[in-house]
Amino acid sequence: MIFAVTGFSLTLPFKSIMNLIFDIGNSSTKLAVFDEENIVSVFRSKKFTGEQLGKKLSAFNITKAIISSVKEIPEIIIELLGVNIPLIHILTPQSRLPINNGYETPETLGTDRIAAAAGAYKIYPDSEVLIIDAGTAITYDFLSGNNYKGGNISPGLNMRFRALNKFTSKLPLIKPDSEVSFPGRNTADAIRTGVITGMVYEINEYIRTFEKIHPDAKVILTGGDGLFFKDKIGKQIIYMPDIVMDGLNFILEYNAK
Repeated sequence: MIFAVTGFSLTLPFKSIMNLIFDIGNSSTKLAVFDEENIVSVFRSKKFTGEQLGKKLSAFNITKAIISSVKEIPEIIIELLGVNIPLIHILTPQSRLPINNGYETPETLGTDRIAAAAGAYKIYPDSEVLIIDAGTAITYDFLSGNNYKGGNISPGLNMRFRALNKFTSKLPLIKPDSEVSFPGRNTADAIRTGVITGMVYEINEYIRTFEKIHPDAKVILTGGDGLFFKDKIGKQIIYMPDIVMDGLNFILEYNAK
């Protein structure tokens, strides 16, 4: 979906024509400004106000923007961007994509997942790729060349901690910590180690299974908890925290042509 605002011009100090990327997730919103294929600035917040956005974006000559959201897009974002940016693309199941979407229910596929696949294709166009996005949920997505094959969804790190607390009467709510012990010698350690090592085992087994089928596959790790897990995974991975943003910028340019 593209909105075009006519009869409007921006006069800002930068001569470069830049792209604005909005990645609205379950837990936070991430913004990136691209100069062609290069990220020049990144912002992240639980909740942006119109004033905050205006200040952050005032230094950039932005002419195109894309919005990817796994939930309803805040009205303030639509209003602000509609006034200040000539062309806005909202990523939907009807968007033109640089890859083939083989998902049986494309209307239910998270836009962050398809954006990550597009970003992976741009970097590794002829490869088999497993994309692991460790966010609110952890997703495993499969890409073969320019064909998105689908993937799996599992509870994310904090979701697992909250579930143990919510669905039991006595287990406390524990926060993640890099220090784990095996076996746990108290309830807090037992929960922490159980959740974290359980996810590490899960991730490693997905990679092992994928590489057994595709020995030369690339494995990309991203997401808000990607940094937490990247040194805990026993397999060779490529850590790309901005793969979703790269994919969204790729999709924006693809639709703007």
